[in-house]
Amino acid sequence: MHAKSETNKTINLALFDFDGTLYPKDSFTGFIFYTLSKRHIVKNGLKILPWIQAYYLKLYPAHAMRPRLYQSMFKDIPLDFVDKLAQEYAQKLIKKLDPDLLHQLKLHQQRGDQVVLVSASIDLYLTYICKYLNIELICTETEYKNGLLTGSYRSEDCSCEQKKFRIMQQYQLSDYQFIYAYGNSEEDLEMLSIADYPYMVGEEKALPKLKPQALKICENMSEI
Repeated sequence: MHAKSETNKTINLALFDFDGTLYPKDSFTGFIFYTLSKRHIVKNGLKILPWIQAYYLKLYPAHAMRPRLYQSMFKDIPLDFVDKLAQEYAQKLIKKLDPDLLHQLKLHQQRGDQVVLVSASIDLYLTYICKYLNIELICTETEYKNGLLTGSYRSEDCSCEQKKFRIMQQYQLSDYQFIYAYGNSEEDLEMLSIADYPYMVGEEKALPKLKPQALKICENMSEI
C-alpha cells in the first residue's frame, strides 16, 4: 500500500493491465500473426522450438519467452512496415476490448482519474491503443536503428516486479487519493500490491464501484 501524504488529494490513479484484462486474449502472439507471413513465422519459430515447447509445458517463464520470441520474429524487420500494420492492428483490438473493463476505464476518465495502461506487451501497437483511448502507457519498449527493428528491447520486460518499479518511477503515489489496479495473472500481483482497490480478473467479486468525484460535483454546481 502506498503512503498517504498530508496534502488534500482529489485525483485517483487507475492502472490497467492489457492482455487477459482489458483485452481478453494474448495480443502479442496475435500481432506476430497479423504482421508477419506464415513462412517467416514457421522458419523463425523452428529456431526457438525447444523454448516454445518448454514455455507451453510451463518450464520456461513468460517474461523470458517474450523477448526471445520477439527477437526471433522481428529482428531486422523495417520499422515503417511494422508501424503501418501496428496502427491497423490497434484499431482491430479496440473493437474487441472487454466491455465491462472498458466501461470501468471510461468511468475513471469521466471522474477525472489518471488512467495508465501497464503491460508486458510491446509499444509498437500499444502506443496506438493508448492514443485511441486517450490514456497513458507503461509497457515493454522496443529498439530500432537505421529504420530497422533490432529485435531487442529498450527496457526490461514490463511484468511482475518491473510493473511496480516502472509505476513508482513515473508516478508519485502519495499524490493520489486512491489507487485502483486491474490485472489477471501473477505477473500483475506486484502492481496490485500498491493499490487501495485491486481487482483480479476471474475472482468472484464485482468491479470497484466508482462514485463521482466531489470536486467534479462542485465544479458542475458552480456552473449552474
